Amino acid sequence: MTYENRLFAALADPTRRAIFERVAGQRQSVAELARVMPVSQPAISQHLKVLKEAQLVRDERSGARRIYSIDPEGLGPLRAWLDRFWTEQLAAFKAAVETADDS
Repeated sequence: MTYENRLFAALADPTRRAIFERVAGQRQSVAELARVMPVSQPAISQHLKVLKEAQLVRDERSGARRIYSIDPEGLGPLRAWLDRFWTEQLAAFKAAVETADDS
C-alpha cells in the first residue's frame, strides 16, 4: 500500500480523525483520550496503532504510559502531496486571469 493510500485509509474513519485532531491539539495518553472519546480504551489503542502505522502520530514512553503526539515527519509528505494540487490550481487560476486580461 502506498503512503497516500495508508494515510487516507487511516483518516477515513471518523473516530481516528477525531483522535488525530485531539492529539494535534495536545499530547495525550490513551487513558486521557478514552475519557473524552465515546469508545473504549482498547479501541483507542487500536485506532492509535493505525494512525502510528500511517506515520500520523508517534508515541513516547512516560513512566508506564505512552504519550501520543503528531508525527511531523509523517505530515511532511502529506503536506507536499496537498501542496502539489494547490500549486497546480494557482497556476491554472493565474493562466485564466492572464487570458481574461488579454481579452
